[in-house]
Amino acid sequence: MHPSTLLTLDTPAAIVSLPRMQRNIERMQQRADALGVRFRPHVKTSKCAEVVAAQRAAGAAGITVSTLKEADQFFAQGVSDILYAVGMAPHRLAHARDLRQRGCALQILTDSVEGARAIVDHGREHGHVFEVLIEIDTDGHRSGIRPDDELLLSVGRVLHDGGMRLAGVLTHAGSSYELHTPQALAALAEQERAGCVLAARRLRAAGLPCAVVSVGSTPTALEAASLEGVTELRAGVYVFFDLVMRNVGVCSQEDIALSVLTTVIGHQADKGWAIVDAGWMAMSRDRGTAKQARDYGYGQVCDIDGLPLEGYVLSGANQEHGILSHEGAPDADIVARFPTGTRLRILPNHACATGAQFTAYEALAADGGVARWPRFHGW
Repeated sequence: MHPSTLLTLDTPAAIVSLPRMQRNIERMQQRADALGVRFRPHVKTSKCAEVVAAQRAAGAAGITVSTLKEADQFFAQGVSDILYAVGMAPHRLAHARDLRQRGCALQILTDSVEGARAIVDHGREHGHVFEVLIEIDTDGHRSGIRPDDELLLSVGRVLHDGGMRLAGVLTHAGSSYELHTPQALAALAEQERAGCVLAARRLRAAGLPCAVVSVGSTPTALEAASLEGVTELRAGVYVFFDLVMRNVGVCSQEDIALSVLTTVIGHQADKGWAIVDAGWMAMSRDRGTAKQARDYGYGQVCDIDGLPLEGYVLSGANQEHGILSHEGAPDADIVARFPTGTRLRILPNHACATGAQFTAYEALAADGGVARWPRFHGW
C-alpha cells in the first residue's frame, strides 16, 4: 500500500521510486563492468546530488554533464572528474578554465577547426592547457565529425600542435531512440563502437594521442555485445527510464522510477474526461512517444501505488490542466472511477524533460518513507 505521505503531498509532485532507481543503477553498472569499461553516467537526467551519490556508490567513475552549471554544482559537492559533453562555445572557455584552475579535472569537447582554434587561442592567452575530446558522428543524428573524415585529423593537429591535451574521442548514438528491437539496437551499438574506435585508430596512426574512447546512449549501452577498443561508457536516462525507453524496448513500465503525483480536480463527463492538476508545466511538452508504435499522450496513468491503469493516458495538457481519458471509446463511468480528489501517478514520456519541471524530487523508499531531494536548473 502507498504511504500516507502520498495523500498529503501537494500536487503535482515528482516522485522517485528508490527501489526502482537503485535497480536501474545496478543494472547499468553491471553492464559496464561486464563489458570491461569505465562507466561515466550522464547526470543531466537528474541534476540531483543524491542520485549522483547513488551512481558513484555503485561504481561510476566520473560524471558527464550537459551544462557548466552542472559542473559547478557537482564539483562543489566533491566530484572532480567531469566531462562536459556539449560542443564548447568560445564564450564559455573562461568558465571552463576557472573550474580547471580550481582543481576540477574538466574535459571539454569540439568538432571543428574553428572550435579547436578558439580553445588553443584562449589557452595560450591565459597559459592554460585544456583537456579536449573530439566529437565523432557515428549515426548522423546530431553533431560530430565522421570517423573517416580528414577533418578529424585537422582538428586533432590544431589541438595537439597548439599545446592542448588531445584526450580522445567521444560519440553518442542518439538515433537509438528511434529503434525498437534488440537486433537493431545491437547493430547500432556495434556501429557506434566501431566508428569511435576507427576515429581513435586514425588519430593514433597520424601520431596524435587518443587515450579516451567514449561511447554511449542508454539503449546502445544495454544492447552492446562488445565494447572492444572502448575505454568508457556513458548513459543518462537509464537511472529513471521513461515511456520512450519502454517503447524502445530496454525497460518495462515496472522499471520507470519517475512519476508525477497528481490530483483529480474535475470532469467533463460527456467527453469521458477527468481533469487533473498535472498539465504540461508538470509533465513537459515532450511528446516523444507520438512517433513510436505506442503513443502515451502526455503520460501513462497509474494508481497512487504506481500500478498502470491500462488504457488510461494523459491525452491532453494545458499549462496547469491535464486531460485524463481512456484510449478508444470514452469511459462513461469516468466520474465514478476517478472522483474529485483522487490521487494518481503519471509515468512520463521523457524523464529528463519531466524532471526539469520540478525543483525537487520526493524520494519514495521501500518502507514508505519520503525524503525531499533538491534538483537544480539553468545554465
